Amino acid sequence: MPKNQITTKSAKETKDFAKKVLRELFKLNKNKNYIICLYGDLGGGKTTFAQGLAEELKIKEIVNSPTFLIMKKYSTRKDKALPRLYTARAKKYTLYHFDCYRVSDHQEILDLGWEEIISGENNIIVIEWPEKMKKILPKKRLDIEFEFVDENKRRINFVYK
Repeated sequence: MPKNQITTKSAKETKDFAKKVLRELFKLNKNKNYIICLYGDLGGGKTTFAQGLAEELKIKEIVNSPTFLIMKKYSTRKDKALPRLYTARAKKYTLYHFDCYRVSDHQEILDLGWEEIISGENNIIVIEWPEKMKKILPKKRLDIEFEFVDENKRRINFVYK
């Protein structure tokens, strides 16, 4: 992975960082699923990061925060749109975007099929506000913390567990 802290100066830089993170995860991690936990205050860059992941996966839908739905699911296309790094392992991936801001109990996440999602193949799972479901988070994951510096700048700390 890249160094453990980076400062981005725009939404584009945050998205570019997300793309780089996903490429590094695929190089380092031989798992069938990828879990990325995004910590930080409102407006910290978490959803922008998720949008960068979607761009890297060539997902065409608009990716926004699923606060009221808790989870949104996006599938990659089966054609040659994906970079070879990804198609070498699978022809198709599913991006699960969780926003646990309004979750009061981790049972709400379990009721959405959490066990099936984390045990399925070729899933990329992005979780905003993961502290709301810490009891059910897998140990093997990437934790990323976003710190709001100013209108455009974000300090991002990360650790791969």
